[in-house]
Amino acid sequence: MFSKLKSGTSSVSQGAQVLSTNNILNLFEVGKFVCSAGPELIWKVYEGFRKPDGKEVSIFVFEKKLADKLHKPRRKETVTEILKKSVHYLEMLRQPKLILKVVHSVEDCNDTLAFAAEPVIASLANILAYQASVGGRTVNGPPSTGASIITTTAMPRPAHAREYNFLDFEIKYGIRQIAEALDFLSPQVHHHNVCPSSILVTKTGTWKLSGLEFIVQTEARERITCTPWTSRLPKMAQPDLDYIAPEVQLSSYCSSHSDMYSLGMVIFAIFNNGRPLIQANHSSSTYMKQLDVLENQIHNVLPKLPAQLQEMATKMLSKDVDARPFVKNLLHTPYFCDRFVETIQTLDIINMKDLVQKCQFYKITLKESLPFIPKKIWYQRVWPFLQHEMLKPDVSAAVLHPVIFLIQESSLEDYETLMLPAMSKIFNGPKHVPVQVILLENLHVILEKTPRDDIRKEVLPLLYTAFDFSDIEVQSAAVLAVTNVSQYMDDTAIRRMVLPKLKMVYETNPNDLKIVLNILACLEIILHRLEKQQIIEDVLPLIWIVNQTDPEVIARIAVIYSMILRDKKYGLSVNMIATKIMPTLIPHTMNPGLNLEQFQTLIEVLQDMLEQIDRNQRNKLKLDTISMQSPDRHRPLRHLYSSDNMHAQNFNIPNLKIETRKTSSAEDMVRKNSAGSWWFGGSPSGSDSNFLRVVSSFPNRRLSDNMLNTPKIRVAPSCASSPGSTPVGTGLPIRRHSNVERRGSTINLSPPSGYQYFRPINGHDGSTLSVPSSTYVSHYNE
Repeated sequence: MFSKLKSGTSSVSQGAQVLSTNNILNLFEVGKFVCSAGPELIWKVYEGFRKPDGKEVSIFVFEKKLADKLHKPRRKETVTEILKKSVHYLEMLRQPKLILKVVHSVEDCNDTLAFAAEPVIASLANILAYQASVGGRTVNGPPSTGASIITTTAMPRPAHAREYNFLDFEIKYGIRQIAEALDFLSPQVHHHNVCPSSILVTKTGTWKLSGLEFIVQTEARERITCTPWTSRLPKMAQPDLDYIAPEVQLSSYCSSHSDMYSLGMVIFAIFNNGRPLIQANHSSSTYMKQLDVLENQIHNVLPKLPAQLQEMATKMLSKDVDARPFVKNLLHTPYFCDRFVETIQTLDIINMKDLVQKCQFYKITLKESLPFIPKKIWYQRVWPFLQHEMLKPDVSAAVLHPVIFLIQESSLEDYETLMLPAMSKIFNGPKHVPVQVILLENLHVILEKTPRDDIRKEVLPLLYTAFDFSDIEVQSAAVLAVTNVSQYMDDTAIRRMVLPKLKMVYETNPNDLKIVLNILACLEIILHRLEKQQIIEDVLPLIWIVNQTDPEVIARIAVIYSMILRDKKYGLSVNMIATKIMPTLIPHTMNPGLNLEQFQTLIEVLQDMLEQIDRNQRNKLKLDTISMQSPDRHRPLRHLYSSDNMHAQNFNIPNLKIETRKTSSAEDMVRKNSAGSWWFGGSPSGSDSNFLRVVSSFPNRRLSDNMLNTPKIRVAPSCASSPGSTPVGTGLPIRRHSNVERRGSTINLSPPSGYQYFRPINGHDGSTLSVPSSTYVSHYNE
């Protein structure tokens, strides 16, 4: 970007020294030299600023001493009058889009002539001189044949050359600008000096026509008499000979077609590395010689022009005046039918449109065209215009649409240097609701490019204050903004500022679906940054009161529950899941508005909840069972659970047949004694009770000593699959049964009779095994 003169410069600039006696210094601060323009480049252009408001301008200065070498009488005055007249015509023929705009009229003094105009960076002559020097070619006089006049001799760079490289877009845009300027002038005057030194490139990249020193008033007749170029007059007091139309030099007349010829010569010079097809070197005879071979020159250079422009450019250089096209014919060629160029041109006339047309242009036309316009044009032409339009309340919201796009596509350096200063005015200034909404909805785009300090000081306060707006659109946009920019906010801000404001916004607008969805989306984003207490006390109660009828709301809530379930730090208990959450979600599985994806999300969350309940309850019940069977728990009551006091249920072994056999005498004695109450005086309640009383009377006798046959069990083959069975062919281990300690016995006590035998249905090898009857087994088997 081009440098700016800053007010308050301590040293006296070059321009101020030149204008030391000119009154223009009272109104403007003058800076460094920028470029040159006008006939023979006699206008020297300096940077400048208007003192009252700091408006940037360019100061055009003519030093009269340059005409001192004109020794003939009144030549110096003639040049001065021509230049003053040109400024007067610029003021009179005002067309901000096409003609150089004069900011302050001419100030004349003994040494200088000066006026202020819109900021420019160079004349086309300065830029083409640079391109010609870079091309490394120059002209060595007119050739004697029709061959090209170009040689490979190196050319030193002229002092007035300015480094600048045009884009194809700029060339197309610039030529169209000059053609439209000629079309604007044609009903009143003929320019009569269309050449690179009369075309100025403004700081916004726009080509403006100036150099009205030699205009000719339009008359009723088509052809107007004019003076050809002559060596008898000063060069700076005549048009540029290299671009003069043949009829002017040969027949001393001009017309609107003469300007078309001159424009055609400019077009060829632009595409010919800055060199014109005729380089007369201020010699009319040289001009005539090169004019004779002009067609050959056109043929040699024509391939350098865009294909869509070649035919029209060739016609423009026709020696036959009537064969040349009108300006409108030129503008309708396919080369200039570019809607993106037209979009840029519209910026110059946007103030002529009504409010609706302006907003439509900014929101749609300009925004959609920017991707196809070179970035160089963004910063030269588009952004300088938009930053002023942003400050206008009636169109500021519409202007922000292309501005946001520029911010998104700009580099960090370009944004901080060129755009951030203007955006700060928007952040800190008063804003209408539409402006506030657009800024909030695109806050993430702005924060991506904004430095951290500016985010904290200027941008985030814009977000926090937006929650206090009573307008629903602003509140909804603020919630959306938090969702998009939460990563730029610290945890404290989210917990203490954002979450309470989210609750406040919902309480204010509980039935607004858009706001509810935005709140749920925001909670989903900031959930992991909240504390457990806030989840339980603020987030869950807020979700429970949300109207869960819309499918999108249900899906959002399901996602939030899923996040809470996955992380134990949120403290979601199974009791809360079972009693408060699932009862609110299960009915929505039948919601006909749910699509497949939303239904799957809801079902998966419910399944996760059930699994968590199942896992938790199973673990709890297992722990309870283990604690019931723990030895430590039963040790104080061990006697209550002794096998002596247990009454087992009858155990039936499948596939076994009970068979009664004859008992021994000992067994008969026991049975008889139990039936006759024997000598112990016990109750004749049953054989088992009598037998137990006998045992207690002889504590030192082992019960097994009284049993003549040891009980044995053999399992049938069909029982092999039963629980606890032994393999076929092997007997169960034989065990002696006793519930008292072994002691010596002197009493010979016979067991009661009534033994029964269990015989398998399917026989096995070995003798038949026997077991005592069920009443006997119940007392002696552990």
